[in-house]
Amino acid sequence: MTIQLPDGTGGLRTYEPRTEPLALSTGSPFTSRTVFSAAHVVADPYADVTPDSPAAVDWDATLAFRRHLWSHGLGVAEAMDTAQRGMGLDWAGAAELIRRSAAEAKAVGGLIACGVGTDQLTGPASLAEVREAYEEQLALVEASGAQAILMASRALAAAAQGPEDYLEVYGHLLRQSSEPVILHWLGPMFDPALEGYWGSSDLDAATDTFLEVIAAHPDKVDGIKVSLLDAQREVDLRRRLPQGVRCYTGDDFNYPELVAGDEQGFSHALLGIFDPLGPLAAEAVRVLDTGNTAGFRELLDPTVDLSRHLFQTPTRFYKTGVVFLAWLAGHQSHFTMVGGLQSARSLPHFARAYELADGLGLFPDPKLAEERMKNLLALYGVNQ
Repeated sequence: MTIQLPDGTGGLRTYEPRTEPLALSTGSPFTSRTVFSAAHVVADPYADVTPDSPAAVDWDATLAFRRHLWSHGLGVAEAMDTAQRGMGLDWAGAAELIRRSAAEAKAVGGLIACGVGTDQLTGPASLAEVREAYEEQLALVEASGAQAILMASRALAAAAQGPEDYLEVYGHLLRQSSEPVILHWLGPMFDPALEGYWGSSDLDAATDTFLEVIAAHPDKVDGIKVSLLDAQREVDLRRRLPQGVRCYTGDDFNYPELVAGDEQGFSHALLGIFDPLGPLAAEAVRVLDTGNTAGFRELLDPTVDLSRHLFQTPTRFYKTGVVFLAWLAGHQSHFTMVGGLQSARSLPHFARAYELADGLGLFPDPKLAEERMKNLLALYGVNQ
């Protein structure tokens, strides 16, 4: 059996799908690394909504996907960028997502950390209002029993006049937090509104401010998540962290080498690409747990082409590919996204994502994935 896929130049190419998935089993949590998958949300396809409406979420399918991740030993990073925070999912929807997922984590014994931001602010805000918004979300996450991830704030980026404002706001929040948090530095390639975060567009200067925040409150920082897509910068930053503060890579381009590490250390992981790669990533980390770094790289290195494809410019639309693959894999019955974001990538992009994911054996039922891909192609006028 073959399938005709658009080649990106106006023509078609023939692809022969694999017939068997990669054999991957569920397993226990890891021993050498802490690994979170930033998980997507499943939209309710029957809801009568517009792109500007509050998100309509299929809660059963959304929570089932989180149970899938937990079953493979992965932690869930909830209500993060991958869940379309600020791109279809508003604070009311995120708050409900946090409550439901945290309760589900308790029920199944799953590891969970949840995003704390300021997205209830919809217009210009003062620094005091930014602090209050952060505090509201931090209180909800802590009340749910989940670990907090202090996300980068568009409102803070707009209101801050310089590094001192970041030091003041983050210092205030860290003093208030009841448990150590994860600090998240999201680069402007993921969200253009975060340009100049930490008070400077000079990344060296921004890094110094970031480290100053951590140095002032090392007992309140479990770790940092770095999403700058710059492997060497992450390694340099990792080596400057205080003892006991972890680095969670958010680099969806260079994660195998960063998690494998070097003679001076390694990164843990908090990655959007570990949503579609969940079972394969888990298998690789379990191999790493045995001390077999080469085996870990052998499993994970071939996935980088898929990740770089999904996260290609404009990077913020990677969520579309993530949900597309979840549909092909049978984790949801439809390819609909909150905010209508299923339209954010082209048919050739989807075709290449399908080809790469199928080649890796990611689809539990390759025949189902093939049928769904053909249905999508037919919808676009490509008949087999």
